[in-house]
Amino acid sequence: MHPDTSSPVSGDPAASVMRVGQVGFDAPAALLGRFGLQLQRVAPGEPIPGSFWGDEEAGIIGTIVYARDDTPVHSLLHEAGHLIVLPPERRPDVHTDATDSIEEEDATCYLQIVLADELPGVGRERLMADMDAWGYTFRLGSTRVWFEQDADEARRFLMQRGLL
Repeated sequence: MHPDTSSPVSGDPAASVMRVGQVGFDAPAALLGRFGLQLQRVAPGEPIPGSFWGDEEAGIIGTIVYARDDTPVHSLLHEAGHLIVLPPERRPDVHTDATDSIEEEDATCYLQIVLADELPGVGRERLMADMDAWGYTFRLGSTRVWFEQDADEARRFLMQRGLL
């Protein structure tokens, strides 16, 4: 896999992040299906339903995660993670914004890193680098340092719910 460097913004580190079109939709759809979620492919150039940030970022409505070929893999896994950490009875009510809970947000970030290992050609190392390039920020600096040294509460949250 090669990073997508087709972004019109040269020198932008976010332009190098791995996109869903590079890994395809089959493996992510199968992964999401294990959690009772669906992945819906959006046509190129069309707005992504349920996208909190807009542009190429993934969206969520109910149990459906929406993405285009140009959607960053980290975004797809992050939005899916929001739905996965929610109790199933809360999922149908989700539209665009899954939570305002710091605890759930941290668990989502941790889970997206773990889930990256389930996608061929992605893995946690690549995903953490992409999260840093995209501009995720953590108290101790890099995504890796947060994941390895400062994510105990997120890990505990996921373990208590049988997600790790």
